[in-house]
Amino acid sequence: MSRTITKKRGLVLTPHSVDDTGLVTFTDGTLTDLPADQITCEAYGYRYNVATGTCSAFVPKPDMMKALRGRDKKVLGVKNDIEAFSQNNLIVGTNNTNKSYNCNTMLLGSDHETVTGIKNSAIIGGSNGKLQRQGEILIAGGQTQVTNLGDGGDIPDISFNSRRQTSTLELSCVTRDNTATNMTIQGDGSSFINVQNNSIIGYDIYITRLELGGTSGVNGNYSYRNIRGAVKIDRAGNMSFVVGFSRNIAKIGQNGTCVMADSTTGGVPSISVNVQDRNNVQNLWSASVTLHEVISETLIS
Repeated sequence: MSRTITKKRGLVLTPHSVDDTGLVTFTDGTLTDLPADQITCEAYGYRYNVATGTCSAFVPKPDMMKALRGRDKKVLGVKNDIEAFSQNNLIVGTNNTNKSYNCNTMLLGSDHETVTGIKNSAIIGGSNGKLQRQGEILIAGGQTQVTNLGDGGDIPDISFNSRRQTSTLELSCVTRDNTATNMTIQGDGSSFINVQNNSIIGYDIYITRLELGGTSGVNGNYSYRNIRGAVKIDRAGNMSFVVGFSRNIAKIGQNGTCVMADSTTGGVPSISVNVQDRNNVQNLWSASVTLHEVISETLIS
């Protein structure tokens, strides 16, 4: 986007960029590539697509649409669908759906779904998985309905519907002072770990802090830590964190501080690894995060 757009009164986001398909992404002044809701999209004169949850500056011409619909997609199996404006997508299995505006994705198994706007992510097994994060590698947990059978008499069957899955993501960031900083997926500066209401997420984090500069930093000093815990996101989106285990595995010099924290931005609920160290120390941070996720269709409080 070549011109500066003045923020509309009462809105948090302003347009940031328009890609060659007309898709508009927004910024809050710090983070970029954020989606917008219908009110924000239309306030700036764009068109909001309720079905896909996307904001567009224009509708591509038919010849452009035809090219984008057929760009580098491969499907092995039946009842699979890759929607328009996605590219470099692979599906192996049955009854899988890849939504629009996805790039470099893979679905292996059955009854999986990739939400809109996902890049460099894959489901590598199982069924009923849902890709909703950038750079995510996921194993799906199977049947949505899990049942404990009764005796056919006084003891009834008990069934609960849920989605269960395990995924791994890589987060990173750079700090230069003692500002608490949320790490981003693939170090892209804007993507956090999106979460859903009525869910429990267990997390296992391995974090490396490497000093590389600064007047108070010592090049080559480092710390390596493991944190395990869980977060509950209730029916209203309230988050509660419990840390069950935190251990410094190795270090030369200082540790720095690391916690899993609420990173909700622009109304999109998310969590991230929040890190902090000293003033005048330049750090490179890297975290490998494994999530064990249960999303319940039964409301939780």
